[in-house]
Formats: sequence, C-alpha cells, structure tokens
Amino acid sequence: MNSSPATGFAQLLAAVRKVTQDVAAAHADDVDAKARFPIETLAGLREYGVLSAAVPRELGGAGCNLQELSQLCATLAQSCGSSAMVLAMHYIQLACIARHGMDSEWWRTYLRDLVRRQDLLASMTSEVGTFGDTRSSVCAVRRSDGRFRLDKDATTGSYCAHADAILVTCRRDEDAARSDQLLVLVKREDAKLTQTSTWDTMGMRGTCSPGFKLESAGDEAQILPAPFADISAQTMVPYSHVLWSSLWWGIAAGALNKAANFVRGQARQNPGTTPPAATRLAEASVQLHGIKQNWLAAARDFDALGDSPAAREELLGMGWALRLNELKIACSEASPEIVQRALKIVGILGYKNDSPFALGRPLRDALSGALMISNDRIAAKNASMLLVHKEIA
Repeated sequence: MNSSPATGFAQLLAAVRKVTQDVAAAHADDVDAKARFPIETLAGLREYGVLSAAVPRELGGAGCNLQELSQLCATLAQSCGSSAMVLAMHYIQLACIARHGMDSEWWRTYLRDLVRRQDLLASMTSEVGTFGDTRSSVCAVRRSDGRFRLDKDATTGSYCAHADAILVTCRRDEDAARSDQLLVLVKREDAKLTQTSTWDTMGMRGTCSPGFKLESAGDEAQILPAPFADISAQTMVPYSHVLWSSLWWGIAAGALNKAANFVRGQARQNPGTTPPAATRLAEASVQLHGIKQNWLAAARDFDALGDSPAAREELLGMGWALRLNELKIACSEASPEIVQRALKIVGILGYKNDSPFALGRPLRDALSGALMISNDRIAAKNASMLLVHKEIA
C-alpha cells in the first residue's frame, strides 16, 4: 500500500475500510487457522496512522472520541474479529493514558512519540490468584531511586509478545490491599516475558493471549498517578464495553452481509420472486440495527459528558456501571445469535469451511464475548447494585 498517515476521522475511517477489505479479509482465515498474530493488518493500520487515533490533537493524534473509535473497530471486525479485538484493546490502553496522564510531561512526550512510531499497547490485568477479578492484584510495584521493579504472573497477556509496551495492573506497594491498584507502563525493551500457557482457543485465535510471567523495570514516571479504581471506572470500563460491543456488532454484520449476498444470489436465479430466506434476513437485520443503536447511544452519551471533574464523578456512580454492564451483556449475547441466524439463512454453504459463505470463524469469534469478563460475574454485580439503585429505567 502506498499511503500517508490519516489525520482526521473521515480519513481514518476510509483507511480502516481499505485495510479491512484489502488486507484483513485476505489473511483472516490464515490468522484463525494458525492462531497467529495478524501482522499484515497491524502493519496496514500503522501505515495509515490508525494506532494513534485516540491521541489528543495537541499531541499530534487525531483526537477521536469514543463514538469514532467504536466505528473504526466495528469496521475492521467485519472481516477479522481478532484484528478488531487487538485494535480495541490498544485503544482502551491508549485512552487510559490520554485521560489520566496528561498532567505529566513524561506521558505527553510518550504520546507524541507513539504518534510518530505507531506503537502498539497491550494489557496485562489478569493474575494467578485473583480468579478473573481485574480489580484485584497480588503483585506490587517496588520503587527505589526513581526506578520501579514489577513482576507478575498473568493468566492472560493479550498479544503481549507482539506489543511495544504493556499496561500492567498491580498493588500500589507491598503493604497495599489487593484493591489498592496502580497502572504501570512496561516497555518491551525493559520486560522479560516467559510464556506459561498456550493459546489454542475456539475463537479470537489471532489475539495470541496466553499466560506470561513478567519481569520488568523502568522509570518511576511510567506509573500512572491516578488510582486504578478511578482509571477503571472512568475510562477502562466505558471504553472496553463500548468498543467490545462495537466489534461484536461488526462480527455479526460481516456474517449477515454474507447471508445477504447469498439471498441476493437466490433472487437472481428466480427473477420476480422473493426467496423464502429473505424474511429471515429482514428479521436479523432488525436485531443487528438494535445492537448498533445500543453501543452508539452509550458512546454518544459518554462523549457528551465531557471530561470535567463532575463528569468523572458521575462515571463512578451506579447508573453508569449498570448501563455499561448491561450493554456488554446485551451485545455479547446478541452477536452470536445473529451469526447463527445468518447460518440458518445460508445453510450448508455457511457450515462448510471451504465455502465463500463460510460462517464458522465469525460464530466462534462471537461466542467469546460472553466469556470475556464472564456475563455471569457481571450479572451478579448488577443484581447487587439493583438492590440499592433506585432508577432502573
């Protein structure tokens, strides 16, 4: 591809569409079959400057808001769910820095450099002994003479072996409670990763997220100053649930597009008649548009809040926690339902892996949604909050 970095959202969206059609679609099946990282797609995104979309304009990025970032992820997911998940996870980490590190010149310089280098950020929030609770850590950061040391035994390290830096959760110090956490940037050159498990999964195989033992050190400035409790509620959870929901929509949309092409082919074979499967297609289309309105509305309302102290305080409340949790549950459960509807429309050609209408990969990818932070865990938290929250609707 011969290109120059995109500078605004319209250009970025056009660039992602091009990468989606020309690169991601061509390599998605191989990425899935070999459970390998989508290196070609990431190279295309870097070439167009897509990885810095969430960096504020004053630091050289596009300054995209949550609505815009979600549309980029949704577009890419229509061809490759794994690539879209990597992009979404990267944007989540990038937003944590952009929204909670701007008072530090070290972080501002880092973001400027990220725009230039198009660094990929990974996440390491899971840990042996916390049983999937991202708001709890066993490991602790140790500080001395302006430096830090941080070691962690993570059950999952999202594409960490392929990232330029990793944002790692940990306890504030060795005397802190498990819930008293910080977020630390670990650069690739300062980290030793020892893989402790495999990543041979049903779906999302290209995210390459096995377990790792991390040994790292770095400048104390690489520790984000805000408590992780605030970063999580004000940024990580909103961005995660909205961006994940958008890419689950994208997976479903890609599957339904195949079904639509199949139905159009049937119609061309019998001019003047409406194929029986067209009714199923219309019904699935309604459900698909409902998902899109759900995540777009949440993104729009989040962006409308702004970034004032009052807005950040509102994000700490139960109202937003419930809404975001419900968004995650609704979209993660609806996406595989729509893919299965598409499979029923296409029939055996959707079931065959060597068919142009094959739907095995999107179905397997979509099924991951309900398991990424278990819907049962989220529903249990909602149940507790609804006992005291008085505004259900």
